[in-house]
Amino acid sequence: MCSMDNLTPKRRAIFNFIRERIADHGQPPSLADIAERFGFASRSVARKHITALCQAGYIDVTPNQARGIRLAEPLRKPEILELPVLGQVAAGAPIGPDLDIHEQLLLDPSLFRRTPDYLLKVRGDSMVDDGIFDGDLVGIRQQGDARDGQIVVARLDGEVTIKRLQRLGNAYRLLPRNPAYAPIDVQPEQDFFIEGVFCGLLRRD
Repeated sequence: MCSMDNLTPKRRAIFNFIRERIADHGQPPSLADIAERFGFASRSVARKHITALCQAGYIDVTPNQARGIRLAEPLRKPEILELPVLGQVAAGAPIGPDLDIHEQLLLDPSLFRRTPDYLLKVRGDSMVDDGIFDGDLVGIRQQGDARDGQIVVARLDGEVTIKRLQRLGNAYRLLPRNPAYAPIDVQPEQDFFIEGVFCGLLRRD
């Protein structure tokens, strides 16, 4: 599959949603599912994005089927993953990102539930109850949205942290998994977006 750099952030998020639904449920979302997931006013808006993804070669669409979306390539894991380590992410108070490529690692894809796009080194202990410890390398799939309860890497006022996402209507809360830390309530005036979702981790001696 070609690079996703030519997609808008919204279409990249829609493609990742389709890929995740197929991986998790064995079938693609419907246009109604996509419209609901992304807050579109109608299915016709979802259809416009699906048409663009189809024209770009990322998906195929079978006409007149409610769930006729298919990935253009089979959903399979590569034999070996080559992933960049892009820097550090805070498991504690958010820290500024360090996104230089520190190294490239060749890894067994079975380490991860889903195929990640990059790795980040964890600094801090706020996620220990989810088995994420200081010094771990976490695999992150780049996408701009996530379901309630997923572990995400989020950017808050320019700083990056890893937490569980809690959706509260139109608001968000970032939940640590260590009782020593308080939840972070995202305020409406804050600059907040999701960088990606957690796929698994690598722990090195």
